Amino acid sequence: MRVNAYAAPAAGEPLAPTTIERRAVGPNDVLIEIEFAGICHSDIHTVNGDWGPQPFPVVPGHEIVGRVTEVGSGVSRHAVGDRVGVGCMVGSCGECTNCRNGDEQYCVKGMIGTYAATDRDGTSTQGGYSTHVVVDADYVLSVPDGIDPAAAAPLLCAGITTYAPLRKWQAGPGTKVAVVGLGGLGHMAVKIAHALGAEVTVLSQSLKKQEDGLRLGADDYFATSDPDTFEALAGRFDLIVNTVSAKIDLDAYLGLLAVDGTLVNVGAPAEPLDVNVFSLIGGRRSFAGSMIGGIALTQEMLDFCAEHHIGAEVEVIRADQVNEAYERVLASDVRYRFVIDASTLS
Repeated sequence: MRVNAYAAPAAGEPLAPTTIERRAVGPNDVLIEIEFAGICHSDIHTVNGDWGPQPFPVVPGHEIVGRVTEVGSGVSRHAVGDRVGVGCMVGSCGECTNCRNGDEQYCVKGMIGTYAATDRDGTSTQGGYSTHVVVDADYVLSVPDGIDPAAAAPLLCAGITTYAPLRKWQAGPGTKVAVVGLGGLGHMAVKIAHALGAEVTVLSQSLKKQEDGLRLGADDYFATSDPDTFEALAGRFDLIVNTVSAKIDLDAYLGLLAVDGTLVNVGAPAEPLDVNVFSLIGGRRSFAGSMIGGIALTQEMLDFCAEHHIGAEVEVIRADQVNEAYERVLASDVRYRFVIDASTLS
């Protein structure tokens, strides 16, 4: 079937309306009529070519919520009419150790990204800035009734990207967590860490979002542009989640960790980050990375968010506003996630 979409025709060029081909529904496939698609900073990096050559034209979007309109003959977990979600991946080998352990995002053969990846039939995957998508049922999530569908869309990337390290490094009662940056990822990290019971501090360049940070669940809020911040908070945190996609002074932030503390990078800047090994040795500290989460953990995150009434803070836009939205994301002029109303593509 051919469906309407918005695509980037080449690196750095504005997105434009187009039509794309979706494969026929196979035995283990689900056809989803998309309701909402979030805009992630990764979308912008991809279409601008920041992460290398891409198989243009590219339809971005890996924060997808919609309704099932058709299922394959072998599908039992999802039914027509179900509200479902699709995140950053639509396939993996399913056989390697990582896949068997529920870490499909670290598939040894490479996970299949929701867009700009090579699908199982050799074609390029195309994402959620479209009216419909066909996805292997094993990579389709159930969206609980307790979450507004527009607010649920960013959970499929921003939510799981922050939930995964908070769970891995056991954020909870008695732990002190710092979140670097209060953007699309950061605001979800604050909400989730607070719901897990951790003491949460936001570290942002300025105090202009302080009121928001405290409203979202932070206990403290500090400006990193103030050098006194790094003296006042030295050795304080058990876990720091860095959500920004720009270069930071890692050594300065590592100095904020307690002994055995961990700084986890989930933001993905285009340029390399530098670290002095003595920043690690001096406090038995760790510098780690984390990329989204497996399917089971993503479903756990959605259920957790429904239980705790957590959704993203969103601004819903029409599809024809996507280029303006990209400019506003780059200018940090969004609180806190743009979500495309896919009905405006019809």
